[in-house]
Amino acid sequence: MELASIFPSRYVKASDLKGREITVVIARAEVEKLGDDNKLVLYFQGAEKGLVTNRTNADRVSYLYGSNTDQWIGHEIVLYVDLVSFQGRTVEAIRVKPPAKRADTHPPAPRVPASAATPIDLDDSVPF
Repeated sequence: MELASIFPSRYVKASDLKGREITVVIARAEVEKLGDDNKLVLYFQGAEKGLVTNRTNADRVSYLYGSNTDQWIGHEIVLYVDLVSFQGRTVEAIRVKPPAKRADTHPPAPRVPASAATPIDLDDSVPF
């Protein structure tokens, strides 16, 4: 018997993703009291569990869709598992990234022909 079935959580955990990347649509963003802290929790269309965001994930969604959480509703993000350091240990954590169609949010800088490029002085000292 799985412990998750005995002690279900209202929030998605890294183990829930089972190593998959999952594209979700943000349905709502709420501030909830968890322990002694207030945390931003994202809920998704068609999903029961919410994602408790940390600063990294909140900043990533903000980068994509703006700093007002009301503007995030209806937008897609991809949830995936990554290894992070937490309290001196390496653990799995959920991270957020843009969907594939938004992966290239910043167009590449225009290429400068080699003949027009300014030569770089590699003998210059580093200012720091």
